[in-house]
Amino acid sequence: MKITHFNDVLLEDVNIEGADKTKIRWLISQKDNAPHFAMRMFEVEEGGHTPFHSHDWEHEVFVLQGTGVLVTEEGEKPFQQWDVIFVEPGLLHQFKNTDDSLLRFICVVPHPNQSAKVSSNPLGDKPVNNC
Repeated sequence: MKITHFNDVLLEDVNIEGADKTKIRWLISQKDNAPHFAMRMFEVEEGGHTPFHSHDWEHEVFVLQGTGVLVTEEGEKPFQQWDVIFVEPGLLHQFKNTDDSLLRFICVVPHPNQSAKVSSNPLGDKPVNNC
């Protein structure tokens, strides 16, 4: 088990080509013995963005602060605080801050080489939504 304040997790620069003014906190990861998923918090400064990229896994995002656009090959989709975003595997995408204040969001991704999905509900005996 782990309980910690997010400010106690190291804030690191995103040093990937195409990223600008973007930092990350690895809130929960394999180093915490999380077997399936990593929870990251991104902080994108005014005028900043993540790289325009794609990969074989999904992103599940919850916007905590600020406004921005999700850039894809289909154009720009605006989002704001409290929005949830699902980015499909294989979709070229980029998160861009369009505000004059910090954009902060949680992004959950699976660890590489995940095993088959477990369909039990850890919170009760009823089926989990979509399992």
